[in-house]
Amino acid sequence: MMGDDDHTAAPRQFELGPFAFDSGYTLPNAKLAYRTFGSLNSAKDNAVLFPHMYSGNSASLAGLIGEGRALDPSQYFIILPDQFGNGLSSSPSNTPAPFDRGQFPPVAISDDVRAQHRLVTEEFGITALHAVVGWSMGGQQTYEWAVRYPEAVRRAAVFAATARTSAHNKLFVDLHTELLRSDPAFADGFYTDPADVRLGLKRHAMAFTMTSTSARFFRDEIWRALGFASADDYGQGFMRGYYQVMDPNNLLCQAAKWRAGDVGLHTGGDLAAALGRISAKFVAVAFSDDMFAPVADHEADVAMIPGARLRVIDSPMGHFTMFGLRPEDGAAIDEVLAELLKS
Repeated sequence: MMGDDDHTAAPRQFELGPFAFDSGYTLPNAKLAYRTFGSLNSAKDNAVLFPHMYSGNSASLAGLIGEGRALDPSQYFIILPDQFGNGLSSSPSNTPAPFDRGQFPPVAISDDVRAQHRLVTEEFGITALHAVVGWSMGGQQTYEWAVRYPEAVRRAAVFAATARTSAHNKLFVDLHTELLRSDPAFADGFYTDPADVRLGLKRHAMAFTMTSTSARFFRDEIWRALGFASADDYGQGFMRGYYQVMDPNNLLCQAAKWRAGDVGLHTGGDLAAALGRISAKFVAVAFSDDMFAPVADHEADVAMIPGARLRVIDSPMGHFTMFGLRPEDGAAIDEVLAELLKS
């Protein structure tokens, strides 16, 4: 089976039919969008699942895929699924009433992964993935895959994500969601007309400008090497430009999943027991200056996963190291992935 190999084309749609969310709601005619790169071999053992981060979509990390890269489509069949709430899969912005906007069912990381499992098994006939790789919320989905379907995950790489959202990380989610909700257009628990939102997205972007990289990024003026004239230029030109076009109801849907992430739910809250289920070759990758998922949080998770390894990539880009905006960051990520995928 051939991949699309074009991140600019519209994603494919996998029809889930009536889909029961873990919150108890059923969404009629649920859809899971996705893209693929490369070709699935006859043995169906070269598939790599690559779920995306908060605010992203199936094209967001296509820059990490390419000939000569660790995620090489000439070797692997790479599946990039869109999570619920991102505007491409079923989301508040694209679902008809009575499930549109603020009436969209509460969604969990587990819902994304159960839908992805159906895509992998029903659409492609894959019983075991060569690897699952994810950054941030994609990393939360990777943990869920490795714990929920251990027999289906041979290798796993988690970048800048933890198995359970920490108290500190929950505070950040609370901060940026409160800023989104501070817009006058927000009422009754959702945006009645997302096209009118201005202040909420601006304030949300400001929170990410401050916390997504690091103090070193601003102190050493790393933004200059990225082509910005000042720290304010970076905040306005990159962060606000990135978020300003997004649907705030979709962001709030995703943020709630991020905040509630916890694979310990599989074992009655016992995180060690949940992580002990993982049988994949597992590597957790921390970014040195990450404020969302610090190195120490990764160390604690790795200590509970059989045979897992921790790698630390030093970068002033903090949580956003994964974007590969600096060539050395992209090279470091490729090195970790190549080592895992060939193991």
